[in-house]
Amino acid sequence: MSGRTRRKLRVVFCASEAAPFVKTGGLGDVAGSLPHELRRCGSKVSVILPKYRRIPAEYRDKMNHVADFWMNLGWRNVWCGVDHLNYHSIDYYFIDNEDYFGRDTIYGDFDDGERFAFFSKAITECLGRVPELAGTDILHCNDWQTALSCVFLREFYKGLPGYDNVKTVFSIHNVKFQGQYGDEVMSDICGLADTAAAGQMYTAPKTINFMKGALLYADTITTVSPTYAEELKTPFYGEGLDDIFRDRAWKLHGILNGIDTQEYDPRTDSGIASHYSVDDLSGKAACKAALQEELGLEVDPSRPLAVMVSRLTKQKGCDLVQYALGQLLDRSVQVAVLGTGESQYEDSLRYFDWKYKGQMCARIDFDSKLSHRMYAGADLFLMPSQFEPCGLSQMISMRYGTLPVVRETGGLRDSVVPYNKFTGEGTGFSFANFNGDEFAATVLNACEVFWTDKDAWEGLMRNAMGADFGWRRAANQYLDAYHDLHPEVIPYNKKRNR
Repeated sequence: MSGRTRRKLRVVFCASEAAPFVKTGGLGDVAGSLPHELRRCGSKVSVILPKYRRIPAEYRDKMNHVADFWMNLGWRNVWCGVDHLNYHSIDYYFIDNEDYFGRDTIYGDFDDGERFAFFSKAITECLGRVPELAGTDILHCNDWQTALSCVFLREFYKGLPGYDNVKTVFSIHNVKFQGQYGDEVMSDICGLADTAAAGQMYTAPKTINFMKGALLYADTITTVSPTYAEELKTPFYGEGLDDIFRDRAWKLHGILNGIDTQEYDPRTDSGIASHYSVDDLSGKAACKAALQEELGLEVDPSRPLAVMVSRLTKQKGCDLVQYALGQLLDRSVQVAVLGTGESQYEDSLRYFDWKYKGQMCARIDFDSKLSHRMYAGADLFLMPSQFEPCGLSQMISMRYGTLPVVRETGGLRDSVVPYNKFTGEGTGFSFANFNGDEFAATVLNACEVFWTDKDAWEGLMRNAMGADFGWRRAANQYLDAYHDLHPEVIPYNKKRNR
């Protein structure tokens, strides 16, 4: 191909949250880690985020104001500021508007549709107004909060200097949250009533869908695991959009997330009782004993300790856990749960804690430091999700040699290799159906291996700890998707470390 050049791809990554600035879930982890690995793999990456009040002062105080402008949002003319912070060699741009982001909440407000329509429009404006973002090749949008950027870019900016080269990638982290609002927002907020989008974003007679707009307008669609990409094409998992995923299967890519392997490392984690590694597992026993003592459980190395660190919701399989707890506890399995969520699950876990003192512990709380100690001290990690786009907890548990018990769905299926007693292969245990008896049987089968075959158990631990869940693999797959959209750009690092 003539006209090809070797240079770094210029990527603008936009999301509604990113660690360490603000994080409420897995998206924050991804947006906090992936841009750094993309940079290390040879692209020039900038990140755009909202400037929430909740961002810690240690970051806010170091930001520099770089731009401000007035912007049309439907019939409104709203002010938009842009602040900049270079953090670990990545340029972060924060969209500032006190009316929308100067509040204590991140999500869940009555005007979220307007707030994130503003954010999406501001992203597209920044590409032409912030000099450092000129020449952007890829605009990578994440979830419904940035979905309208893909629509605005095509409807309002096509043909303007600097915009025609921009290709869009839209990533789905959980299709259950789509950004659905009454259709009055098309004209009142988005200003899209007289565009082609007006006839494409409806999902009901009076309902429009931000995510649907991105699915129809983005140049490439990605999601966070290969299995989830296939599941999205089915009615059960597709949440009403499965027909679009089937129609656009040719541009849908499933790329398994990674984790921060420096933060989650039993060799160096300062918050656990004893360090250990795949070559020396001896410290794991000390971590287990310390955790049992901390949680008020009987300190006994011969009893399997199963933990769950999760939001307490139906999606996370809490119905199965409720159903199976009696069977597990009656077989002398110790169980500890950390998390908050729906009251029915919180109350049920408190009951089991009361009934099985010394064997069951329910910590209805969010405690990041305790979660590290639970990952390190447990034998089994319970994750029987009804659906799981990717999941990070099972990867973290394997990093600490704690074997996951998962349902074969989404990223759980892609990341956990079920134990094969004939070959010794595997990194955990899995079951197929969303069924309490099947879940309980799988946990007890895992415990049988723990009780009766220590060599096999240690082999599984080493397999799990040796699995590669760093971001390098995923970053290279994203770069491949980016270069498919810009074949004229030769990869800057011709031989990337995979």
